[in-house]
Amino acid sequence: MKLMNGVHRAVLAISGGRLGWTLGGMPSVELHTTGRVSGIRRSTMLTAPVHGNGRWVFVASKGGDDRDPLWYRNLVAHPDAAITVRGRTLNVHAHTADTAEKAELWPQIVAANSRYAEYQTKTTRDIPVVICDER
Repeated sequence: MKLMNGVHRAVLAISGGRLGWTLGGMPSVELHTTGRVSGIRRSTMLTAPVHGNGRWVFVASKGGDDRDPLWYRNLVAHPDAAITVRGRTLNVHAHTADTAEKAELWPQIVAANSRYAEYQTKTTRDIPVVICDER
């Protein structure tokens, strides 16, 4: 995953931001969090299968791994974060979708990318859905 993030950032940098802002039909977003232990600013590239009206939805799938991704754990500890979309940075506040929110969002998420459903079958962990609202 780290290698994939590095390659993605390199494509964005080399192309001057002209390439790499969509992946599989979904917008690519750079999420900036604060490390829950270190307090250091961290960033990772994600896709947003559901977005619009100042709301960005991310899936903490980690490819179906049994562990939550570190970016998710950082957001739980420090929900005020930022995202960069097409070179524009926005401040956001994150929360994990509750059961009703996830039930509403999950069909849209899977419609955007069916791999999310596959990831859920790989793990016993209930994959969190994160909602980031612009502040």
